[in-house]
Amino acid sequence: MKHLLEKLETTKLDNRIRLGIMSMLMVNDWVEFGGFKEMLGLTDGNLASHMKVLEGEGYVEMRKAFVGRKPQTSYMATVLGRKAFTDHLAALEELLRSST
Repeated sequence: MKHLLEKLETTKLDNRIRLGIMSMLMVNDWVEFGGFKEMLGLTDGNLASHMKVLEGEGYVEMRKAFVGRKPQTSYMATVLGRKAFTDHLAALEELLRSST
């Protein structure tokens, strides 16, 4: 069981907010910053700090654009981020199976 827990700790997805962010990105090509705030109930600063961690790991890619005159920041999951997410879920499932 220890090796399963170590698998979970090697990604930055052990946090419920980052797991929620990646879950949203797994089913959407791009998600706007405001969409994360609304769905996850986060403040700007809280969301920005979690996105910085995910960007630092190479799990998400950021795109900045202007829509009309308003700036818009969107994110997508990278190939590495998608793999980390699926590996994390597989480790969780294995952990659950081993505990029954």
